[in-house]
Amino acid sequence: MVTRIMKWGNSLGLRIPKSFAEQAGVREGSPVDIALEGDHLVVRAVISREYRLSDLLSEVREDNIHDETDTGKAAGREVW
Repeated sequence: MVTRIMKWGNSLGLRIPKSFAEQAGVREGSPVDIALEGDHLVVRAVISREYRLSDLLSEVREDNIHDETDTGKAAGREVW
């Protein structure tokens, strides 16, 4: 499909046909990644993942847990 780049304020904008947006899983406000690959302008949908705390914690093991970090003495009214 051929479309046109249009001026949008001080920037340029690209209209995405509804059928393309639906197929790509994007809608107004969706984050996209734009890149130059050679002389091609490439627009890719950024797939945001939803994480559950239980899934993240299930990956914590003895061999990948971080040690404590000493940040020094209290500088205000911190309660330790």
